[in-house]
Amino acid sequence: MYLFKRKDDLRRFLTSAREKGATTGFVPTMGALHQGHLSLIHRARQECSLVVCSIFVNPTQFNDPADFEKYPITIEKDIQLLTATGADALLLPSVAEMYPEGPGTPGPRYDFGELETVLEGRYRPGHFQGVGRIVHKLLDIVQPQRLFMGQKDLQQCLVVKHLLKLIGSPAEMIICPTLREPDGLAMSSRNMRLGPAERNNAVALYKALCYVRDHLGGPTSLPEVVAAARLQLQSAKFDIDYLDVIAVREDGAVLFPQAPVSGLPMYAVVAASMKGSPVRLIDNLLMNG
Repeated sequence: MYLFKRKDDLRRFLTSAREKGATTGFVPTMGALHQGHLSLIHRARQECSLVVCSIFVNPTQFNDPADFEKYPITIEKDIQLLTATGADALLLPSVAEMYPEGPGTPGPRYDFGELETVLEGRYRPGHFQGVGRIVHKLLDIVQPQRLFMGQKDLQQCLVVKHLLKLIGSPAEMIICPTLREPDGLAMSSRNMRLGPAERNNAVALYKALCYVRDHLGGPTSLPEVVAAARLQLQSAKFDIDYLDVIAVREDGAVLFPQAPVSGLPMYAVVAASMKGSPVRLIDNLLMNG
């Protein structure tokens, strides 16, 4: 695997590869890699002749500076995992390399519409502008044919899909299924920050989502099902930012139906943290299809 710390060096490498007919798959990450990330590398390896990964903890998408400072960094292990998994190239840039203008300098403003005001957008103001800014920069560098991201960050996937249209990128967005631990907890870099007792209790998020899925379309109304799932999480000592059911239109718009809808994918979505814990966890589960 080739490791690049300078974007211009990676550009030259990719230009040479494209001249030889390579198709590029790109997996952007913030490191602290787990099997969920590696599944994206595997998928890219199956569909593309050249697989590029990036590791960059992007300061402009953290609305909480303490969260940025505590984000887990495991670079040496990450490089070993990527090499073993079959990535061809890794971009590992500094903040100065990605933001020569300075991360505090205002960047372009992206019109993500309502996606930026609901769910994660509501609780993390400015987050998706930071996501758009760094993904735009990375796409300009890599210019991939396919972009691979995980369903666990569902709203982020919808935002990035919208970004591709806004900037006219020809990259095809591939959203891959969430990988889970044996007990159902969604794999996440943030899980590394959980203590043993917190880790055991964290599976309550998945159980709440499963409860909604298993009762959707039954005799109990959708709002009542969601309310019962929220009570389950509260009983498990969680402070809930949101637990809702959404439907996603083809254009990426998010709806909040009061009853099951046909013809659109529906997801139960959740963001919560255990009482006394600074670790905020998110998850989602497809309800139909």
